[in-house]
Amino acid sequence: MKRTILSTALSVFVLILFAQFPTQPVSILNPVEDTIGESIYDLQTNASCQNRIYLFDDGTIGATWTRGMEETTAFNDRGTGYNYYDGSTWQSWPEERIESMRTGWPSYAPYGEGGEIVAAHISGADTIGLLFNKRNIKGSGEWVEFLFTGPAGHELLLWPRMVTGGTDHSNICLIAMTAPVANGGALFQGMDGALLYSRSTDGGETWDIQNQLLPGMDSNLYTGFYRDGYAFAEPENNIVAFVVGSYQSDFFLMKSTDQGQTFTKTIIWDNPYDLVSPTFPTDTFYSVDGSLAVALDNEGMAHVAFGIVKTWYVYYDEGWAFDKLTDGVGYWNETMETFSSNPNALDPSCGPESELVQDVSLIGWTQDLNGNGVMDILGDVTPYSCFYFSMGISSMVQLVIDSQNRLFLVYTSLTESYNDGTRDYRRIWLRSSLDGGQNWGQFYHLDGDDSTSIYTDYAFPSCAAISDEKIYLTFMGDIGAGMYCIGDLCPPDENFIYFTTVPKDEIVGINPAGSEPNFEVSQNFPNPFSESSMIHVNLVEPTELNVDIINLMGQKVAESQYIKGKTGINTIKIERKDLSPGVYFYNVKTDQSSIRHKMIIE
Repeated sequence: MKRTILSTALSVFVLILFAQFPTQPVSILNPVEDTIGESIYDLQTNASCQNRIYLFDDGTIGATWTRGMEETTAFNDRGTGYNYYDGSTWQSWPEERIESMRTGWPSYAPYGEGGEIVAAHISGADTIGLLFNKRNIKGSGEWVEFLFTGPAGHELLLWPRMVTGGTDHSNICLIAMTAPVANGGALFQGMDGALLYSRSTDGGETWDIQNQLLPGMDSNLYTGFYRDGYAFAEPENNIVAFVVGSYQSDFFLMKSTDQGQTFTKTIIWDNPYDLVSPTFPTDTFYSVDGSLAVALDNEGMAHVAFGIVKTWYVYYDEGWAFDKLTDGVGYWNETMETFSSNPNALDPSCGPESELVQDVSLIGWTQDLNGNGVMDILGDVTPYSCFYFSMGISSMVQLVIDSQNRLFLVYTSLTESYNDGTRDYRRIWLRSSLDGGQNWGQFYHLDGDDSTSIYTDYAFPSCAAISDEKIYLTFMGDIGAGMYCIGDLCPPDENFIYFTTVPKDEIVGINPAGSEPNFEVSQNFPNPFSESSMIHVNLVEPTELNVDIINLMGQKVAESQYIKGKTGINTIKIERKDLSPGVYFYNVKTDQSSIRHKMIIE
């Protein structure tokens, strides 16, 4: 009876969410999908996805995934599946892993002048650390293996993330987790699952930083971290950055401006429960769900996307529990205010205590495709919300920034009318910002290129950090929802690894009307201000303007009368009047588009 009542309450929540957010423009994309491999082993990650695909300067592509074809729970043949695109065609599907022993969770990157490197964790009989494979010529030749182990007594490291940078990609930056007690490990310096950082400047021959517990990530603040609840950005010049976060810890950015030598920590969201090792039932709170992505723009500023889940700890019963129908993808960059420890700070319904603002810091959610105000799904989302997964309806995020500082969000979401009659399918969705994250455009649904795609559950997207006129990504497709590897009811079916590209000129909208702004809006000056401030609006042609003032709750608190704008520079004065001190947004609109900036009132 308790579960039935909870389920009813969650359904009401979804109805409210749809009623609060207006129906967004949705476009369907049908890109060609190449099948590049297969795997019965379907647990590709526990939360964030490793970097598993790379677009090289010459147009070739390398792609990896966790592959396993033995229809047993042991999957003794498990390891890195690999395929290579030579500029015209993909190689044949791999028939075995690249490693000499059982591995999982590959992280893939360029290496040397034209080579490639993979880091994966070892599990099974030889539980001794991480196994690297590298070769000097991408796409061909023998892989050369070498081991990397954890500290003495904690040699077993799991769920690695690796990126390369510097001259000829010879710098390797690595984070990996000491094995938690539940995975055969032991406490490391008081932490059950510590994240350790390492760096090599010579392609892994030597390590000048090895298994370091970075300041701000130790047992003074945390009891441990969530498996796969962390992600690297593609390095930019001398900048290295990664994010860490889940319901078990704060959500924070670690950023280095000296090629990974030292790091500065920024807490993006302050978990309301210190140390997050409760010995008592907690109140419900909204948290990041462990699915994270971070990317650096041309100025080296970090942009972050994250899934959101409502959670609580039932100490006397089942441990952590999740509201599986939580729905929202959050966004933050280094110019924005961080989120507080208020339990409702990340409420994706943008309720009274929420610090999320729709289309500003809340940029993704499931779409009401038929516009009836009801989420028409069956409601069974168990495969991605259980012991291994804390994900809500919209999650599995990826974030790409191109040379023009345009942002492209890729995520999965349960989608109306896509199901197997019992369970709902996840599908891939895209959204873009053409102005560095200030405004976000319409939603795009990646619908596949043949009739069978409507019967396919899409999960675990991984995007190439480098892009050209297209976005490059891989994902796993399953004819039927469910996950065999987590003990779900799903049988050990063949899952396919797909590759596709999405032309950027098909993802053009950042405004409600789907058109790019044909005007410019300056940052207000002075900023902060106490009485009044000025903005400049540069128009290509005469048009009517309107200015709205929006608070951090997403509520309109002031608006102007329509202004007859002339061609060229128009100066608009913003009066404080009765607005309280704090952070606001001013939104300049025409009948075709809008541009939003942040301002501060003292």
